[in-house]
Amino acid sequence: MPKLKTKSSAKKRFKLTGTGKVKAFNAFKRHNLRKRSNKTKRNARGGMILSAPDARIVKSYMPNA
Repeated sequence: MPKLKTKSSAKKRFKLTGTGKVKAFNAFKRHNLRKRSNKTKRNARGGMILSAPDARIVKSYMPNA
């Protein structure tokens, strides 16, 4: 049976917590920040836990995790 490969894009964008939940980081925080309000930038800090249906999709991209 061939090796199961992880999608590189998913590997870079998501992390799995110790309990198996999928952690993602907020979008719109990379560039063009001068045109965004302070409130938008503040709310985009940190990460978030994906919902169960989204987490199931992401986990299918990372079979070895």
